[in-house]
Amino acid sequence: MNLRNARSHSGRAGGQEDWLVRRFFRNPVRLVPFAFLVPILLGTGLLMARWATANHQRPPLVTALFTATSAVSVTGMAITDTPNYWSGWGLLVITLLTQLGGLGILTVAALVILVVSRQLGLRNRLLVQAETAEFGIGDVGRLLRRIAVTVFACEAVMTVLVAGRLWLAYDYPFGQALWSGVFHAVQAFNNGGFALYTDGLLAFSRDPWVSLPLAIGAIIGGLGFPALFEAVREWRQPTRWAVATKLTIWGSAVLLLVGFAGLLAAEWTNAGTIGQYDVPGKILASFTQIALSRTGGFSVLDIAALQEESYPLLIVLMFIGGGSASTAGGIKVSTFFLLAFTIWAELRGEPDVSIGHRRVATASQRQAVTVALLSVALVMAGTMLLLLLTEGVRFVAALFEITSAFSTTGLTIGLAAELPAGGQLALTVLMFIGRVGTLTLGSAIALNTRRRLYRYPQEQPIVG
Repeated sequence: MNLRNARSHSGRAGGQEDWLVRRFFRNPVRLVPFAFLVPILLGTGLLMARWATANHQRPPLVTALFTATSAVSVTGMAITDTPNYWSGWGLLVITLLTQLGGLGILTVAALVILVVSRQLGLRNRLLVQAETAEFGIGDVGRLLRRIAVTVFACEAVMTVLVAGRLWLAYDYPFGQALWSGVFHAVQAFNNGGFALYTDGLLAFSRDPWVSLPLAIGAIIGGLGFPALFEAVREWRQPTRWAVATKLTIWGSAVLLLVGFAGLLAAEWTNAGTIGQYDVPGKILASFTQIALSRTGGFSVLDIAALQEESYPLLIVLMFIGGGSASTAGGIKVSTFFLLAFTIWAELRGEPDVSIGHRRVATASQRQAVTVALLSVALVMAGTMLLLLLTEGVRFVAALFEITSAFSTTGLTIGLAAELPAGGQLALTVLMFIGRVGTLTLGSAIALNTRRRLYRYPQEQPIVG
């Protein structure tokens, strides 16, 4: 090859590379899956080290990958006995991965850029906007500072309360109490769900000084920063909240109350859960379990011992999840209640969907339907795959595990640890899709919105 041909070939290759780079970076949301995939792979490598396990033996690749994905996706689902399988270093890696996943890889990167350069470029602002769903690009820097302060302040308060309780009431050594407080505070606020106890938080189901701070932390972390900040700023005038904030705050309250009442009624006489508790114990355990079932993933009750009617309740709550731009998963509270208002408007024959004297855009309704239907399809496809890969598994059990993985909740009835490698890999993929899938889809739809210069003739097909 002569020099001219070499230059020509090099120019074509460089042009193709530039075209690929432009194509890839045209939509910043395309970076979201890769931004979560990198720490998952890094965490998998760290957890495969001998020093990461208690017996100093390398764990299987599937175990390390599953655990790293569960931590970064803030799911908290485990296929091992977490406190006994992993060493202190391994638990520290899990904690860091959970914190990183909760804040959002893109948010962490933008915070570093903000500290170093004191300003964000347009591309970085769009990346953070995709992760936090903040509408004002000019406010990203201020938003990130508030996010960091809120996260670490809430985790610090939970750490003090939990560590102090373990130290003073349970005679834990101070260092052990502090480590337990930090670990569970990070897991709670980021809606992780890993626990330092084999049976989860069952031992603290009737201790309000431990269970309530973690439950409240999970609720706050699951609201989403845009809704949380607006609710705090305009707490005296809730009528001035944006529609998204109203749907998230009031919708979360409704789900908590309905779920609490339903679980309390279903488990009132169940000796395997709260049947032997006194009335205050029944109320506390039911409330904290519902608060943690929607997003947090901690178990204060024996999930495998629940009544059959409790499983559909938890499956629905897990599928809905928490607020947009939060550490929670699911289709999101605002999506669910927007669909509910859409159905109500259709039943009443109203031409518009109105919430709080505001008309909801048709594009938002289409996005909600798209996210919900795709999520249902993914959950059902995952359930069918799990049933194909395993034998003797009940449909409800498979649906529960798949929904928990997709919604990044992390609750399990013990099935995940008993699955073959194929089933555990299926849950791993669902956890990853659940963390970035609906977020990427919603942001991609918003960023790819375009206006046609023409419209086709209208026709009304038969519906129903």
